[in-house]
Amino acid sequence: MVPKRLAPGNRAYLDGNLARRKQPPAPREYAIWDTELAGFGLRIRPSGRRSWFVRVRRRGKHQRITLGSVEDLDAPTARMQARRILAEVALDGLPRRVAQRQSPTFAEYVDEFWRDCAHHWKLSTQKRNWDAIRLDIAPQFGPMRLDIICRSDIIRWRDDCAEGKQAKFNRALPVLAAMLKYAEALGYLRKGSNPCRGTPRFKRKAMERFLSPLEYRRLGAALSEAEEMQPLRVAIIRLLLYTGARSQEIGGLQWDWVQGPRLLLPDSKTGPKTIWLCSQAVRILEALPRREGCPFVFPNQKGDAPLKLDVWWSKFRRRCALPDLRIHDLRHSYASIAIRHNMPLATIGRLLGHELPETTAKYAHLADETIAEAAARVSGGLASAIGLGA
Repeated sequence: MVPKRLAPGNRAYLDGNLARRKQPPAPREYAIWDTELAGFGLRIRPSGRRSWFVRVRRRGKHQRITLGSVEDLDAPTARMQARRILAEVALDGLPRRVAQRQSPTFAEYVDEFWRDCAHHWKLSTQKRNWDAIRLDIAPQFGPMRLDIICRSDIIRWRDDCAEGKQAKFNRALPVLAAMLKYAEALGYLRKGSNPCRGTPRFKRKAMERFLSPLEYRRLGAALSEAEEMQPLRVAIIRLLLYTGARSQEIGGLQWDWVQGPRLLLPDSKTGPKTIWLCSQAVRILEALPRREGCPFVFPNQKGDAPLKLDVWWSKFRRRCALPDLRIHDLRHSYASIAIRHNMPLATIGRLLGHELPETTAKYAHLADETIAEAAARVSGGLASAIGLGA
């Protein structure tokens, strides 16, 4: 016997197995209602197509809201969305019908967002953010409609990333926040409803590492030994030591940007940037050969792209007994040397190209240590002078 259309008597616990199970053919659509969550159902059409829905009541009349097909939405996600809609109706009244119909799934929204917004980012930022969307965000929220995503989903995602994926979450969260902010502008979400707002990122462990005088000497000796076989890579490292620049700023350097004692970068992490060169850095650049028709100061063998450091550096740092030294640590060490020479933090920020003073402020503790050491030396000298000993 064919069940009646949306007959309330057809009940079962709705899970993936039931959704995939073949049902007897019927001349018209019918529904199977969930035995656990009132209002949650599975609609089955004569064509065999199946979709999840939730039924809500407004002003004494029932309304069905389609959640998605069984191919696009698994049973647990559909149940979670149905429960959330029922809760919204109970607490705040029925969600606006137009908003429900207009709001796409996250997977459907990705292309629209990317088309409208990605061009505002630099190419390197585009690649990083696209990887975050493709690898981290879309797998988590792809089948969910934008107006269904709530803060508890973000927190659950954060909790799932607590073991081993904290850095990925920290990089992906601002991307998701930007996507949902734009969704507000398009009318897919209510203004001010961005569920990412207030979600804390994981605290980063301090990664600053500073070279000691002994390590500087060890690194210098190893660079001299490697210079004959790897002159360009050694030159890059020495320029990083002398300038405190970011690795991509020196590695991707072009000859047109070398202007006397300065490097005039048309773009960097913080926009156009000037890097001042000491006499040693100038001599390094003057000694480098130029390859005809190649714009790069440090080209690869083909001359069509900058030279890469990663693989070589990983082996090199082990040879000089500095296995934990990152290339970026050379920048931190540059800042520590500047502080020990009593340079103001504002000046150091200019040298490093920091856009915000707060970025340079992380080195303030080094300045305090330098002052404390100076105070100790002065006190020791005074103690000796008055015969009290050091």
